[in-house]
Amino acid sequence: MLHQQYRRQQKRSARSDGGPDSIGRVAIATLGCKVNNHESNAIAQGFRDANWSVVNASEVADVYVINSCTVTAEADRQSRQQVRRLARHNPRAKIVITGCYAEMQPETCGEVSGVDLVVGNANKFNIPDLATQLLEGRVSTGNVAGRPEKIMGRPMPLLYGYETRTRASVQIQQGCDQACTFCVIHTARGLSRSFPQGDIVKQVRHWVASGYKEVVICGVDLGDYGTDLSPQPAPGPLEQLLAELAAVEGDFRIRLSSIDPIHLSDALLELVGQSDRFCPYLHLSLQSGNTMILKRMKRRYTSEWVDERVAIARRLMPGLVLGADVMVGFPTETEEQFADTLQAIESLEICYPHVFPYSARGGTPAARIPRQVDPTTRKRRGASARALGQKIRERVFARHMGSVASVLVERSVGPNRYNGRLTNYLPVRVEVGERMVGQRLPVRIVGAKPDYLMGEPLDAGIL
Repeated sequence: MLHQQYRRQQKRSARSDGGPDSIGRVAIATLGCKVNNHESNAIAQGFRDANWSVVNASEVADVYVINSCTVTAEADRQSRQQVRRLARHNPRAKIVITGCYAEMQPETCGEVSGVDLVVGNANKFNIPDLATQLLEGRVSTGNVAGRPEKIMGRPMPLLYGYETRTRASVQIQQGCDQACTFCVIHTARGLSRSFPQGDIVKQVRHWVASGYKEVVICGVDLGDYGTDLSPQPAPGPLEQLLAELAAVEGDFRIRLSSIDPIHLSDALLELVGQSDRFCPYLHLSLQSGNTMILKRMKRRYTSEWVDERVAIARRLMPGLVLGADVMVGFPTETEEQFADTLQAIESLEICYPHVFPYSARGGTPAARIPRQVDPTTRKRRGASARALGQKIRERVFARHMGSVASVLVERSVGPNRYNGRLTNYLPVRVEVGERMVGQRLPVRIVGAKPDYLMGEPLDAGIL
C-alpha cells in the first residue's frame, strides 16, 4: 500500500508545471532543526495528497510556506528575511508562515510585509487545506490560532517519500518538559509527547524498503522518548525502541540526532556501541563547558558528567566523532567561564561545534538577569569557538589520511564529482565515472580540504 502511495507521490511530484489537474504550485522553505525539516516533508506530502504540485522555493509558486524557527533573534530575522525575499520574487503569491516563530510571535509575523496567513504549530498539518481555501478566497488573511499541545499527542503522518535519496528522518517525540532559562521552545512546542513505537518501526521499515541507506532518529528532546508512557529503569523506552529498530532487516544505518548529555545512559551507550547499525557520531546539546553557567541555564548535568559520558562513548564507539550545540555569552559568563567552554571543545574533541551567541528571548528568566554580556563580546567569543572547531576538524581529518572507509554518496557537485559522508559523519568528496547517489562506495582517503576529505574509489565497487 505504501509503495503505491509513493508511486502516486512521484507522479504528482513530476507535475511541477501547475497543469490543469493541479490545484496550484506550492513551495516550502524550512528554517531551524531536523524536526522542522521532518515536519516540512509531512506538510509537502499533505499538499501532494491534496493534488498540489510541490516545487522548489527558488521557483515561481502560487503559495509559499515558511516553516520558521525562533531559537534565537537571528532565527527570527532569517524567517522575516525569507518572507520578504519570496514576496519580492513573486509578489502575486500567497505567503503562509508557520513554525515556532509563528507560534510565539503571531502578531509580529502577521505584520511582515507579504504575509497572508500565520499558522501556529497546532495547525501546521492543516496548511494544505488552509492554503486551498486561501487561494480560493474562502479564508481571510490573518492568524490561525491553536495550542501547540493539540499536535503533541497526535502521531506524525506516515511519510511515503522524502526530499533526499540517501537519508530520511523519523520523528519519535515532540515537545519538551524542560524549561531552560534561555529557551522558549518548550512553550512553542508544548509538553513532551512520545509517538507509538509501532508507528516508528513501521516508518523505518518503509524507508529501508524504499532504498534509504541512512535513517536519522530525531525529536525535540530525543532522549526523553517514552518517559510519558512508562517510566522504568534501564533499559528504558528509548533503548528498547532503538534495539527494535536495529533489528529491522535491510542495508541501512541509524544516526541519532541532537541529544541532551543527561540522556547518555550506560544502557544507551552500550546499545549503540555494540551494534554496527549505529553511526559512530553524536551531537550533544552541550551549551557550555562551565558547571556554574550550566546551572544558571537550568541544564541537568555538570561538565564532569559530560566528560565521563564522552569518555565511555569513545571507549564503546571507536572512531566516534562529536558535534555539539555551544552557546557563548550567556548572562554572567566571565572570560574564565568561557575559557572552560573552549577547553571542553578541545578536550572532548568536538569536531562540529554549532556555535551561537546567547540571544535574549522575551519572557525567559535569562533575559531578566542584570549582568548581560555585551554583543561585541558575544560575537568575539563565538568567532573564537568556531575557529577552535576548525582546528579540531583539521586534526581529525589528518588522522583519517590513508584510511579505507565506506562513503554514502549523497549528491552530485559537478561532472563525475560527488559529496558523501563516512559513517562518522565526516564529509568526503569523490570522483567517479558513473552516477552513484544513494550508494555506498569504498574509498581511500587521500587528501583534505578545510571542509571535507578527498576520497579515491577502490576497485571493490559498490558496498
